[in-house]
Amino acid sequence: MQTPVLPAPDSALTRLAPTVGLTGPQQALMDEVLAFCRAHTADAHALFVIEGDAGTGKSLLLNTLFTAIQHAARGRDAADPLHGTHNALLVNHPEMIKLYRNISESQPCLRKKDFERPTTFINQMAGHGRRADIVLVDEAHLLLTRSDPYNRFRQDNQLAEIIRHARIVVIVFDARQVLKFKSLWTDERLRALVAGYPVVIRRLDQQFRMHAHADVMDWIRALRDGELRALPAPQPFDFRIYDDAQALYEAICQRNAQYGLCRMLATYDYPYTLNGQDHFITEGRFHLRWDRAMPQDRLPWAERADTIDEVGSVYTIQGFDLNYAGVILGPSVTWDPATDRIVIDPTRYEDRAAFTGRDGVENPPAVMARIILNSINVLMTRGVRGLYIYASDPRLHARLGALWHARQAAPAAPQGISPSRQDA
Repeated sequence: MQTPVLPAPDSALTRLAPTVGLTGPQQALMDEVLAFCRAHTADAHALFVIEGDAGTGKSLLLNTLFTAIQHAARGRDAADPLHGTHNALLVNHPEMIKLYRNISESQPCLRKKDFERPTTFINQMAGHGRRADIVLVDEAHLLLTRSDPYNRFRQDNQLAEIIRHARIVVIVFDARQVLKFKSLWTDERLRALVAGYPVVIRRLDQQFRMHAHADVMDWIRALRDGELRALPAPQPFDFRIYDDAQALYEAICQRNAQYGLCRMLATYDYPYTLNGQDHFITEGRFHLRWDRAMPQDRLPWAERADTIDEVGSVYTIQGFDLNYAGVILGPSVTWDPATDRIVIDPTRYEDRAAFTGRDGVENPPAVMARIILNSINVLMTRGVRGLYIYASDPRLHARLGALWHARQAAPAAPQGISPSRQDA
């Protein structure tokens, strides 16, 4: 018999496994959702919405919740309202589907078929005239808000269709991670869609991914709104600005040798086509290929050892943790010296598919800029231990360099600053 390969302690498989303990507030929220599900199993429709920024433990909570639901559904307690229910967990992200299905192998109450893409679920339910009891949706901000015949979704809104085909829907949602016009969600749009149903909305606020003081999270949140602040004070979380992309990559390689799960990431500002060929990012002496599309590989991109030699995009890394993230801000991310603010140039953004389907959208240029800023937010919130940044635009490059030198010259920060993660 072949000896099973156990996941590394820092792997996504370990971090999202339902055996990982929840905090007190997470456990209380999970208990609330379970009670909600049991109370509404006989109702026509009911929704539970969990909001939260990247890294606040939404996916861990959802996977632990789903495991508990399926344990009750397939258990022996016939008196439990969840007993015998037909349930599913959906996520519109092929890399996350791989992760969830891999996790299911270690849980007797889970099956790989329990996890599916939203379009597949919707089409199966409609084709067979069936209805699920409870449907959980991870990364619900990735659900389509318009028809997409190319991807076999011909209705108007995926969340509306999921609600149609389920009694209870539980979603996790972050409007700051919307990446495409065809998934154009806002907090207001979500609330308008769910307003006609019994609905509970809760929020997770505590940062669990990044072992950083609150000033790091404040800096990232400010940047995603276009504000460029002084850099966070020196602290155990390793935050650095690099003048040279190759030096940044070499540092990431060193960290990867130490800790594993350290990767290069970049904004979608460099040409990439799904044509079976390699495409490269070049910044000075740095020259590395984009992530290769490997849908047949069992492991998601962030978990494969060979991807240290690639640059990940927002689409391969969203939803995943890294120990160290090296982020290249490409040419679309610029700086205005008159206002000292980040300026986004959508004409330099190479992900043109993100901007298709803008009919009926107010102020498309502003939405384009918001999508790019959202992608930066996703990239910068991947690192558990550290974040290294390089900027391509000459003006932003110089401004970040000046901020870095100012931080290096500043006196040491006082001790005792409260971290944004309870066990940092």
